[in-house]
Parts: sequence; C-alpha cells; structure tokens
Amino acid sequence: MNDQTFYLQPFPSPKSLPNLKIAGNIARNSNQLTICYTLEGDLIEIAIAPPSNAPSRKHELWEDTCFEFFVGIKDSARYWEFNLSPAGYWNIYRFDGYRQGMQEETAFTILPFNVQNQADGLALALDVDLDKIVSAEQAIEVAITSVIKHRDGEVTYWALTHRGAEADFHLRDSFIVEL
Repeated sequence: MNDQTFYLQPFPSPKSLPNLKIAGNIARNSNQLTICYTLEGDLIEIAIAPPSNAPSRKHELWEDTCFEFFVGIKDSARYWEFNLSPAGYWNIYRFDGYRQGMQEETAFTILPFNVQNQADGLALALDVDLDKIVSAEQAIEVAITSVIKHRDGEVTYWALTHRGAEADFHLRDSFIVEL
C-alpha cells in the first residue's frame, strides 16, 4: 500500500488569500483508492454548502467549494475528474485527452463519502474502488485539487502544483502523485 501525505497550494493571487490550510493523504491498496482532505483555518470566510439529505450526482460542483482529484492512466491521455461537494453531492467525468471528449462517467452510480464539518475544520474522506475504470495493474497518476469559494463570491484554486499561467487543474504535468 502506497500512502502519501499532501499539502495544497493556492494559485498565486495579488489579492489577500484567506488563512486556510488544505492537506490530507491518499493511498491505493490494490485498486481501492482512499483520499482524505482536511480544510482548516478561517472557515467563517468560506461558503460551505450544508449537508444534503439526499446527496446525488450533480453538475458544475466546481462553481462552489469543492474537493477534486484527477486520475490518469500512466502513458495514456485518458483521465477522470472526481468532484466532491461538502454537501455530499458528487460527479465523475471522463476525458479522452486534455479537456477533450468530456462525458459523465456512468460506470459509477453512487460515490459515498464522509464529511465532518466542525467549527475549526472540515474533513472529507472517500474510499472508491477503481475497478470500473482502471485495472489494478495499471499505474495511475493523480492530481489533487480544491476550489474554495469565499462568502464574498471570490474563488481560489488550490492544487499540489500549478504548472500553467492560469489555474488549470487539467494540465497533465500536474498529475504528480504516482500510485
């Protein structure tokens, strides 16, 4: 089992950034992927959707506070984008190449994850079986990202690394975690 700790960095901005820390860990055991995010800091400044009674698949979660990760097959252009809302909503998109052929990934009909929202922090944990999209023998490359929406409507983009002139989570050279 390969377990790695991560710390996300905000995309550089001339505006003052909120006092936040986004960290976590990711592991792959056979084809079971486990990822945990923790968001700490001045959460009073952040727009966090309340938990839904009926979490389901939902589009455009990246317009609000959302935890994301991207899974690519090593030496292949194909990749998947996973979106996880603190409210419990989720979606997965499949791409054939850089921002090409975006389709909802229908291999998954549910994506249960756990959210703990406390005054001083938020924790989100997902355990997902990747068998539906990749084989356990295939090496994967992962980008770990977050979109944080502030109460004033401002949005900041967080990632392990920012390789573009603009915040762009789809750049394949930012898929830097190998599992």
